[in-house]
Amino acid sequence: MILEPAVPADVLAAIRAPLEKAGAATIDPPIVQPLATFLDLAGEAMRARLFVLQSEGREEACLRPDLTIPAARAHIASGAPSGRYICQGKAFRAAPGGQAQGHPEEFLQLGLEIYQAGDLESAEVEVASLAWRSACAGGRRDLAMRLGDAGLFPVFLDAIGLRGPAADRLSRAFGRPAALKAELDRAGGAAAPSDGGRLSRLLRGLPEAEAAEALAELWSLAGIQPVGGRPASEIVHRLVERSGADPSFATPAQADLIGRYLAVEGPPSAALKALRDLGGGGAFDAAVERAGWKIAAIEQAGVPSDRLTFAAGFGRAFGYYDGLLFDVTSQALGADRPIAGGGRYDLLLKRLGGDGKTGAVGCMVRPARAWTGGAA
Repeated sequence: MILEPAVPADVLAAIRAPLEKAGAATIDPPIVQPLATFLDLAGEAMRARLFVLQSEGREEACLRPDLTIPAARAHIASGAPSGRYICQGKAFRAAPGGQAQGHPEEFLQLGLEIYQAGDLESAEVEVASLAWRSACAGGRRDLAMRLGDAGLFPVFLDAIGLRGPAADRLSRAFGRPAALKAELDRAGGAAAPSDGGRLSRLLRGLPEAEAAEALAELWSLAGIQPVGGRPASEIVHRLVERSGADPSFATPAQADLIGRYLAVEGPPSAALKALRDLGGGGAFDAAVERAGWKIAAIEQAGVPSDRLTFAAGFGRAFGYYDGLLFDVTSQALGADRPIAGGGRYDLLLKRLGGDGKTGAVGCMVRPARAWTGGAA
């Protein structure tokens, strides 16, 4: 397993210090986590990046690839209505595509997670500004922060008249460029639409509950376990949704507007103006204004305005982010190795069985990347 350089204790303490200002308790969630949870949230493609563990008679597990999901599971298990936690510990992720150089497979993460109901926008600002200070404490002077807001995209789709299954598919694809491009190509006629195949055509004619029972029975007869532990009801719902949707889900004009939306990137004030100029109006303009308020508050909290950019198409492969997003990057390391990153992820708590009322904001910092003595 490829390791990263050890960070001196005094440097690690300096990087941790800003996060401690949040008044959080320290936790170190279990290293071994249920594999199905990660595959259900990120898809089967994530398996290639995981270190999988299995023993006879037990469900597959994995070494934790990050601390966010384990921390959320620990909070939900505690039953507490709210909580603030500093997470510090090792995470494990296989190098992408066998590219070992520059990609340690065992690495230290340091993070802050806030779970609360109400006033999550202030928490978004707090976490982003603390992550910036933590990243800076490692000594690098070439840092920049890239911002986005996953919550704007579904509001924009609604503003241009795109709703229902079509909007749901696009929202799920946000943060996964290849999947999003495939959906937009369908709108432009560049790809032939699919009706979901023979199985979805058969399921389409049944009530969803009956279709789920039929699928579960088919699995049982064939001795098949569902990928990622997904229940038959969820798989049937997705198949029926895709097969029953109108293939021409968006007009060329709508597809063009979406493409222009995703291309917006630059200094925050200019980027937000470009979004308003797309003509969404109403609720969308109000959402853009709220995004502008958060960015202004982040600047007031100490992040230099000339180090900030806003990218409307900035998302994450994990589909549970639904608000502010940010990465802190170094010119020396490049954009593909961020020093810190985080955002708002209310949806994760719901998908893990939370109460549906508690929101979540968090960040993770890679101390070995923040430290000027770390590998560039």
